[in-house]
Amino acid sequence: MPADSTRGPGIPGEPDDARPRRRGGRGRRRKPPTGRRRALTAMAWTAAGIVVLGGTGAGFLYFKLNGNLRTIDINQALGRDRPTKADNGSENILVLGSDSRAGGNRKIGGGTNDGSARSDTAMIVHVYEGHKRAGVVSVPRDTLVDRPQCTDAKGGTHAAAHNAMFNESYSAGGAACAVKTVESMTGLRMDHYLEVDFSGFRKLVDELGGVQVTTTKNIDDPRSHLDLAAGTHTLDGRQALGLVRTRHGVGDGSDLGRIQLQQAFVKALADQVKHIGVFTNPKKLYDLADTATKAVTADSDLGSVNSLIAFADGLKGISSSHMTMVTMPVQYDPANPNRVLVEKAKAQQIWTALRNDRPIPKSATQGTATGKASGVVSAP
Repeated sequence: MPADSTRGPGIPGEPDDARPRRRGGRGRRRKPPTGRRRALTAMAWTAAGIVVLGGTGAGFLYFKLNGNLRTIDINQALGRDRPTKADNGSENILVLGSDSRAGGNRKIGGGTNDGSARSDTAMIVHVYEGHKRAGVVSVPRDTLVDRPQCTDAKGGTHAAAHNAMFNESYSAGGAACAVKTVESMTGLRMDHYLEVDFSGFRKLVDELGGVQVTTTKNIDDPRSHLDLAAGTHTLDGRQALGLVRTRHGVGDGSDLGRIQLQQAFVKALADQVKHIGVFTNPKKLYDLADTATKAVTADSDLGSVNSLIAFADGLKGISSSHMTMVTMPVQYDPANPNRVLVEKAKAQQIWTALRNDRPIPKSATQGTATGKASGVVSAP
């Protein structure tokens, strides 16, 4: 019997006789999409561009559309003079939030006026062997550090500096110098780098439909445009950005208090992403992908859809309950209360633990400066 030219293409993988046929000369009725067709449609959108917002405490991870993502070749900029890469499957990721006023960030305020940027938020994320747990260490932007000589992504050289603010590493030489400073300070190899800007962060939260948090105290900070009464709130993008940037509305008004709010928000965000069902809603997945990839800059090893899909797939089992989030041990600088100094012995406990893929010891953060904002914000 000759092939029936009136038959449609069917679903790949189904036998020919499973395809609908025309009968009695009447037109074929269009059937509603089956679960399998919906799944294939979702897969097609995913193949077009997947962006994941991962939940490791580092604050933030993104699946992306190829054409949007900006990349930086960190390996070429830093060369071979770097800590040894771990061989047990564990990974370290440096996540930075940029406070530039360039582009869409100009309307938000904060940061620098000349289009340059500093690393307003910095998190070192250690993904343990097996990729079921993560340790996250927030680095206060006001920490005084010894910045090593470094080469930026364009080949420019930047001199070393003693007692420089940590976030000035980024403004001096961009991502490469920020990574170089972190590696010099910790002795840990940063396998990946991710950076997100303020404008993109705000849009991402809006695309997700907001993030729910509970505040135990009133937060009122006109500088970050945040006014929240104690209680449970679903924060939109503007409010979420205000929360992770506020430092005058909680605790002692220091960057340390802001870090505690950031860590609480990241945990709430990580749990919400797992429950909003973006992978069952192709349009939501695509919109999130498009927004995220316009906001993110990644190292070149993550500069392809396949690389990010594989990377994100290895992190999907990490929930907030499997994250340990701490602040790098510091004390206030006696000479300047707006600066902090590294508690080197305690910090070394953390770096040694992560280097050996071990849990962060509680003793490493006992007796260190905290910012006094603990417990102000939590996931509901």
